[in-house]
Amino acid sequence: MPPRPYTISVPQPQIDRLQQKLALADLPDELDGAGWDLGTPLAEVSRLVKVWQSWDWREAEKRLNEACTQYETEVEVEGFGSLNVHFVHERSKAAVDGEKAIPLLFVHGWPGSFVEVLKILPLLTQCNDSNNSDSPSFHIVAPSLPNYGFSQGVSKRGFGLAQYAETCHKLMLQLGYDQYVTQAGDWGYWITRAIGKLYPESCRASHYNMVFTNAPSIWRNPLLALWDKVMPYSESDRRALDRKGKFEREGKGYNILQSTKSQSLAYALHDSPTALLAWLYEKLHDWSDTYPWTDDEILTWVSIYAFSRAGPGAAHRIYYEVTHAEDASDEHDVTTTRRNSRGKLIRCTYEGMLEYTEGVKIGLTYNPKELETVPVRWGGTLGEVVDVVENEIGGHFYAHEHPELLVRDLRRMFGRGGGAFAVIPGKDGY
Repeated sequence: MPPRPYTISVPQPQIDRLQQKLALADLPDELDGAGWDLGTPLAEVSRLVKVWQSWDWREAEKRLNEACTQYETEVEVEGFGSLNVHFVHERSKAAVDGEKAIPLLFVHGWPGSFVEVLKILPLLTQCNDSNNSDSPSFHIVAPSLPNYGFSQGVSKRGFGLAQYAETCHKLMLQLGYDQYVTQAGDWGYWITRAIGKLYPESCRASHYNMVFTNAPSIWRNPLLALWDKVMPYSESDRRALDRKGKFEREGKGYNILQSTKSQSLAYALHDSPTALLAWLYEKLHDWSDTYPWTDDEILTWVSIYAFSRAGPGAAHRIYYEVTHAEDASDEHDVTTTRRNSRGKLIRCTYEGMLEYTEGVKIGLTYNPKELETVPVRWGGTLGEVVDVVENEIGGHFYAHEHPELLVRDLRRMFGRGGGAFAVIPGKDGY
């Protein structure tokens, strides 16, 4: 079946049930002088619970439906059957007949969703006009990942990076994009890394706004490792390492819990909208760079999880599946090990995704308030890096916090003179 138009329309009983639970919220106390270092403050949760009770989801729903063109389709995933996938698809309104526009796959992460693409949509699909003739234009595809938003959930164990990558890749093929580029952060980083390794003939370039990798190894990157040992780090590199260490000590508890006891957490997030609000808002606050979140933005993000098709407890299952993929040693286990389109055996694990990627041009943006920041030079371990941007501002939700900067980065990387200009034959965006 071809893709079908999709309109968000949450059943009224779900909305009523949410309101009932909010009205019955029973909040804990907190320590005197408690701040964000202990989690979402009581004053913020108490205030937002009251706002949420009178907040109009139907108005937010209307804005989302008007902001982008949405579809649903079925994607067959090896070993998991057919999955119904919700996605945004905006074709370029700028390039002549849209023929030369660059297909771009945007992949969100947790605690994000397809809404992260909304601010960059009009900028990337309409940028090639008479006043800005040197800006490439894009066709944008932004799926709700399985288990997220309005896509179908997965009930079978083992749905990890290979399966998320397969879902996104097959969606692009179904839309007629045999070759494309990607943009991502958070889980999208790991998923698009897997896409580049599994389908290098199709994924021609990837831009990452979350750069996660290890220090260069003398075995894998001897020259880079030697340079890393003898050359002193810049001030920004030292700050990056300090922030990485602090995050490992103070900010990674959510990751450990979601990677180990995901089901126990699911009960709280599914049953209590207050728990869901506190759990997600903490990340929105802590992982952004002084971004002025409005109540409407916060409640829209959280409500997409509250009303998600698979339930808010399904989204973080990816943490468990990917973490435990490291336990699989059998190269014939297709859930974690596959041969790519060139016949190379690919381990779809954390470590496997950090290995050098061949045949995919890479662009990297380093934001100072990202989660696990690393020295800029470490990015060279990931593959053929053709574009690097170091920002003085910016956090984890780059497309939402600073859409103009992300658009700048993509225009630079894929525009004339950029490292990935015309990386897809006949698709230069002009």
